Amino acid sequence: MPFLELDTNLSAARVPAGLEKRLCAAAAAILAKPEDRVNATVRPGLAMAVGGSAEPCAQLTVSSIGVVGTAEQNRDHSARFFEFLTKELPLGQDRILIRFFPLEPWQIGKKGTVMTFL
Repeated sequence: MPFLELDTNLSAARVPAGLEKRLCAAAAAILAKPEDRVNATVRPGLAMAVGGSAEPCAQLTVSSIGVVGTAEQNRDHSARFFEFLTKELPLGQDRILIRFFPLEPWQIGKKGTVMTFL
């Protein structure tokens, strides 16, 4: 059950409509997870700085069970997420950061329990 959070200082008008849905689809393909389990939040218009500069930028946080736990996995994921983000947003790779967080099934609640028991 991947969770994606895309924060950017781009105004909402500069973020393409429906980006959250396309991010879900891209994440499903990149992480080899069913799309109906992917969750995405896009937050435009934030006060942000990357590398000390408030020029247009974005930070993507990717949290998931079992697929973001090694450098090798994340190197491949990173390349594919950067490809997606630079096509969708008016940003170069130097203005985007990605953070990966591995999750355990007991850390995600769903249907009154945790994923461990579903």
